[in-house]
Amino acid sequence: MKTIVCQEPYKWALIESEKPTCQQGEALVRVQRIGICGTDLHAFCGNQPYFTYPRVLGHELSGTVEEIRSEDTTIKVGDQVSIIPYLECGHCPACRSGKTNCCSSLKVLGVHQDGGMTEFISVPADHLIEANDLTLDQAAIIEPLSIGAHAVRRAKLQKGEKVLVIGAGPIGLGVMAFAKLQGATVAAMDMNKERLHYSKNEIGIDHTVHAGENTINELRELFNGELPETVFDATGNVHSMNASFAYPEQGGKLIFVGLVKDNVIFSDPEFHRKELTLMSSRNSTKEDFLHVKQALESSKVHIDGFLTHHCHFQEMPIVFEDWLTPESNVIKAIVEISN
Repeated sequence: MKTIVCQEPYKWALIESEKPTCQQGEALVRVQRIGICGTDLHAFCGNQPYFTYPRVLGHELSGTVEEIRSEDTTIKVGDQVSIIPYLECGHCPACRSGKTNCCSSLKVLGVHQDGGMTEFISVPADHLIEANDLTLDQAAIIEPLSIGAHAVRRAKLQKGEKVLVIGAGPIGLGVMAFAKLQGATVAAMDMNKERLHYSKNEIGIDHTVHAGENTINELRELFNGELPETVFDATGNVHSMNASFAYPEQGGKLIFVGLVKDNVIFSDPEFHRKELTLMSSRNSTKEDFLHVKQALESSKVHIDGFLTHHCHFQEMPIVFEDWLTPESNVIKAIVEISN
């Protein structure tokens, strides 16, 4: 079978590899769609934390079940599926408390072990989400949307709550979409005006803020003299994350959805003066995948316009670097292996 390997930063290789065998408790999936995300971009450029080379990337995956060796699932051969790429141990304290995304020995496909940029992959059968009522593109997008859904669930948003989402990339857009589903009043902040336009017209958020020097004043104007009660930073940019402590209202919450390979620095007196709640949001759980699946099936969340770029599997190493440039206006790119 054909496999694309990131051999080292800025170097792809299309190779022939052995088709995996399906072990007990696993399912063999014919991979048909691979979403490209920030993790893949950072890995290719050599600045992804917890990463080693060579590595088969790809963790936003959908396909069709070819073989299954498990009695503990309703998934069957021929089903279209989305793959949960977070492989937890199942017995550490985090797993026992239901926080499988925080497993002490978590392995993520395409990051800690080889992922889905290949024609076939064998994964635990209980890490499949049946997606027969979705398109292959929608099924592949469940994973990044579930990260936003998980962050919103962590924040325990209330209807009418004032929310700022910093970063209008795919993860930030997912946060916006699920914050709106909770009935929040949502503002998006980004440097990219096209992304802000998309947030307003496609996601249906209430306000946009072009990142600049007068952010506090602009936020107060948008929220009737107040600041947002909850702020999500989905940038993965240390300067944005450091600045984000200024944006929540007194007693508010700040949730870091993006990950940065750096130290975040803030003023402790200001942090205490506001009595802020600072939270991280890591990956997602099966509960989040099922929530996103239902939202897509019921058309409460749409991905029209979200998938801006497509290519065939063997073309990916050629076009990938073009997707790194701001001029490409990529929101989400999808690699197609087969129909």
